[in-house]
Amino acid sequence: MNLPDDYRKIDDEVAVSGQITPEQVADIKAAGYKSIICNRPDGESADQPNFELIEAAANEAGLAIRYIPVTKMGMTPENIEDTRTALDDLQRPIYAYCRSGARSTNLYGIAKG
Repeated sequence: MNLPDDYRKIDDEVAVSGQITPEQVADIKAAGYKSIICNRPDGESADQPNFELIEAAANEAGLAIRYIPVTKMGMTPENIEDTRTALDDLQRPIYAYCRSGARSTNLYGIAKG
């Protein structure tokens, strides 16, 4: 399976990692994940695939996906509320990603708490 090297499970419901590629979406599904949350804004790095490419791969794989970007300015109340809504709405387990997994981890912890 081709998951990112920094992939880690937070608990039985959520795993996080740094940036994923469209090609890794099928492996995320094969690993048992039902949904994806993107916490990385487009254009943060020149080499990252845009959300639209990840979204298209997720749709093709039959995975639900949400875009909840957290900018370098930090997480907002809207990010937290959108994450709570996503946690309520999306099938689990959920795979969340950003640049390193840190924003996804922190946002999940706050939204769940």
